[in-house]
Order: sequence, then structure tokens, then C-alpha cells
Amino acid sequence: MDILDFDVIRPYNFQEIQEAIPRILADPAFHHMMDYLFTSEKKDHVISNLSKAKNVHEFQIALTLSSIKSIIEKSSNGVTYSGFENISNDNAYVYLANHRDIVLDSSILGVILLELRLSTPYITWGSNLMVSQLIVDLGKSNQMITVFREGSPKELLQNSQRLSSFIRKSILETKKPVWIAHGKGRAKKGFDKTDVSILKMLTLSGDTDIVTKLIELNITPSTISYEWEPCDAMKVKEIYLSSDNTYVKSKDEDFNSILGGLIGDKGRIHISMGKPINEEIKKIDLSQINNNEFVSKVAELVDKQIHTNYKLWPSNYLAYDLLYNSSGYSDKYTDDTKVKLENRYNKTAELTQHNNKEIRDLFLVLYANPVINKLNYSSQ
Repeated sequence: MDILDFDVIRPYNFQEIQEAIPRILADPAFHHMMDYLFTSEKKDHVISNLSKAKNVHEFQIALTLSSIKSIIEKSSNGVTYSGFENISNDNAYVYLANHRDIVLDSSILGVILLELRLSTPYITWGSNLMVSQLIVDLGKSNQMITVFREGSPKELLQNSQRLSSFIRKSILETKKPVWIAHGKGRAKKGFDKTDVSILKMLTLSGDTDIVTKLIELNITPSTISYEWEPCDAMKVKEIYLSSDNTYVKSKDEDFNSILGGLIGDKGRIHISMGKPINEEIKKIDLSQINNNEFVSKVAELVDKQIHTNYKLWPSNYLAYDLLYNSSGYSDKYTDDTKVKLENRYNKTAELTQHNNKEIRDLFLVLYANPVINKLNYSSQ
């Protein structure tokens, strides 16, 4: 296996986008999606522009920007953002991001970057999510990098080396930013924790020391905060059924999670762009620690920004008070918040077919953990 053979993971090139657009336009599922997102007149306008798209930028302007804006309008109370003064087109960054929704986390960030006229990133996406030709075409036309998570130990290492080399080449040579989730899969319990294996993967390429390898990538934490998690019930179900180690995903589960994230109610959404951690990395004392300990300290730097930059919503404060039987944050939420949270819990109990303390605690923890994480830093 040639780890520098990027064809198996890279997004579509110019010619492949040209070949993908007719397939997309001919797929009935695409038209069902368009019918949900747009009026008949707007749909015709989007399709006309998409049929004329010649490259990634034109594809994103024609379809992606319009679609994500429509999803935000239909399923949320709007998006706000902060911290984007920390980045510029003068540099390329690895956006190491917390991960709550399969599609929208990176897509909403992309919309903001487009509107601010900042470079949109390559986006890592698990091969398990490529469940149909339409999704493959939409993903790879939108700069998706395929991440393979299955195979022998040797194959997994080679796949990680290839991914690391592709990301490094993107940052250092083509000056193209990359979005990558800071953990494997979405945070199921609302607990954002950087997986050191992600950082180790980033060090598998390059021929410098481990510190320089990470500094060269301009790692910048990015934090997304949903007032209401669109897939909260599905996440609780998966955690609950996984407790006895017999849980196996259904054939359509990944697709249903994608769909649920797109159409589910999200309330308000906030994205906070952190600061590149290069200066903080340079302050780490390497004299008494090994490489594994160094990487763990870098992970802590990422976590600190993600936790402190997380936008806490009334739902988070209420869940914390309910979980700990307190009223310390009673000024942060209203009776309306209580009604909405209870309704979402009832839907969770219905989906899991259980209504007990374990289910309720799992549900509350999902919303309370961002408060707990932020409190841990404020007490330091």
C-alpha cells in the first residue's frame, strides 16, 4: 500500500465534480431533499446554478451554501459566531473541532467562512458514512477527505500515515485548511474530549521533531454549541444499549443520524473559533516528559479552549440543576425551557422504550456536561 496514493481519500477533482453533478441531478433522493429545503421556484434556481458549476467553489456557492442556510432557517433559531478574528487567509490551519452532528458541525463552519471570505477547509469524514452514491458525490464535491476506520492493524497504521501526509501537504504546500473532529465520532454524552490518537496521527508525517510537526499545522480549536442537540434521543439510545456490549448499529442508523441532524430542532447555534495553540505548545517543558506525555498535554490545550469557548444555553443550565437537584442556575432558564427539555426527554424515553433513572440521567448528562467542563476550568 502506497501511503502517498491520495486518490483513495481525496475529494473530487475538477473533472470528477463535472461527472458527479449529472449523477446528483438524476438522483430522486436529491430531488426529495430539494423539495424539503426549497420552494419550487428556489429549487429550480439552485438546480440551474448547480448544473453550471465548474469547480468546488461554484458547487458550494450554488448548492451547499443555499442548502445549509435553508436547513438553519427551517430547523434552528439562527447561528452566531465569535473568534474568527483569530484566523486569516495568510495561514492554513487544522481546525480541531468538537463534534456533535455528523454533517452540520463542519457545514455551518464552512458557511461562516464563505461569508467572511475565508478559505473553506477540507473536511474529514468516516468511510462508514458513505452509504450511497449520492452521499459520496455530495461529500467528495464538498471537499470531504475519507477516513478509513476498519482493517488490520497494519492497514489502520498505513491509512493513518496517508491521512497525516495528506493533511500536512494541504497545510504546508497548498495552504488549504483542514477540519477534523477532535475525537472518533460524535460526543455522545455531551463531553468534549480530545483523543490523543488524533494528535498522534498528525505526527505520523513530516521529518522534523514531534513539537515542530504539530506547530507546523497551526492547530486551532473550534467549538460548536447547539441549544438543542438534534440527535439527543438517538445518542442516549446508543449509549444505553451499548452498556451491555451487545449493541450493533442497524443498517440505516448512520443515514438516520445524518437525516436527524439535518431536520431536527436545534434552537440556537454558536460557533467559537479559538486561537492557534502554537505559542502554548512552545511553553510545554519537554525536559521531564516523553512524547506520549507531550501529546497528552497538547490535547489538554485543545480541551481547555473547547470547554471555555463553549456557549452555554438555558438547556445546559437546567439540565445541570436537574441532574444535581439544585437551583444554582435558576436565573438562567425559564418555564419554557423546562417544558421543552421535558418534551425532548419524553421523546427520548419513547425511542429507547425505557423510562427510568438511568435513561433520564444519560439524557441530562448530555446537556449538563458542557457546564461541568466549564466549571472545572473556572475553579482552577
